[in-house]
Amino acid sequence: MTHEKQVSNALYSMADALEGKNTAHKTKIALTTIGSELPAEELVQGALTACSKNPLLEVVIIGPKTNAPFEQYNTDCEKEAHTHLEKLLKEKEVQGAVTLHYNFPLGTSTVGKVNAIGSGKEMYIATTTGTSAANRVEAMILNAILGISAAKSGGIKSPSIGVLNVEGARQVEKALNTLKENGLEFSMGESVRRDGGSVLRGNDILAGSCDVVVCDTLTGNILMKLFTASNTGGQKETVGWGYGPGIGRNMDNIISIISRASGAPVVSGALQYTYEMVSGDLPTTAKNQFKQGDKAGLKELLAELTKPQQKTEEVSAPPKKTVTEEITGIDILQLDDGVQVLWKEGIYAESGMGCAGPVIMVNPEDLDKAKKSLKANKIL
Repeated sequence: MTHEKQVSNALYSMADALEGKNTAHKTKIALTTIGSELPAEELVQGALTACSKNPLLEVVIIGPKTNAPFEQYNTDCEKEAHTHLEKLLKEKEVQGAVTLHYNFPLGTSTVGKVNAIGSGKEMYIATTTGTSAANRVEAMILNAILGISAAKSGGIKSPSIGVLNVEGARQVEKALNTLKENGLEFSMGESVRRDGGSVLRGNDILAGSCDVVVCDTLTGNILMKLFTASNTGGQKETVGWGYGPGIGRNMDNIISIISRASGAPVVSGALQYTYEMVSGDLPTTAKNQFKQGDKAGLKELLAELTKPQQKTEEVSAPPKKTVTEEITGIDILQLDDGVQVLWKEGIYAESGMGCAGPVIMVNPEDLDKAKKSLKANKIL
């Protein structure tokens, strides 16, 4: 039996089970079924699965005609499908949407959701598609706000936040700690590794040590592929909730993204995730998080971060000493600046790479003085 035939049989069997269900008080979510690398019926099967699991979810199909019992807007043109989609959202005929591609404006990015492999815990990946800002560190700070918004809309009152150990992670961690101290409501997560901290390594991603993983979008996109398609060798995404809703400061509609390789289980998950975001009033939640962030100094922090930097004066190294003490918690983007700061104060130091990331090495007798200097210069 061909794959298409198997899918068709499943569709009609599930369609029979859905006939006659009460449609009162349902939440309508649109699903476009054009543009996938898989048959359109695969996506429809995902819709049927989602509706069978959640009787309060109603799906509106935009795409090729199907015999499944859904309200439909039939078209074989992807551009026309998005025209239908935007019209339905504008006229409030649907409360949210799941689609395979959408051009979000700068400042809007998607927050995905996966199961941590080691624990089965649900984990938000902020972000997975889109661009929050051109500057990497600025984007990751904003991504944290987006992740918090999704997690709170999903029912987590005070989500724990961790920052993936990529370039800029330490700067992002410091910024988030500042925002938290100034009143933004969330909790800093903790690595499962012995040295702890809120900067996450691969172990933490597998263990699900935090509710929200903050990263740049390209890394987040790779993580989504690994979590959702590893069981099929990358050919098809079979687990998870998709790449998530596009979230931004001034968002109005909830539009979630799936991949062209997303199979029926992921389509089902994406529809349910979108339903949860509608139920949790994601647009209002996001606006409130940004207001809270601005009150905590978000705009000023980002303005300082993106301000043109003066060229640092080159300083000659002081007399060499044996360096055996590591100072961790330095962002790789500030590693050379940190060494220069210490040299300027007469402290011999060298940069290096430890098991937890970038380090500055100093002599034991200079350790305390070096830490104080780095903290005073906002490098540590």
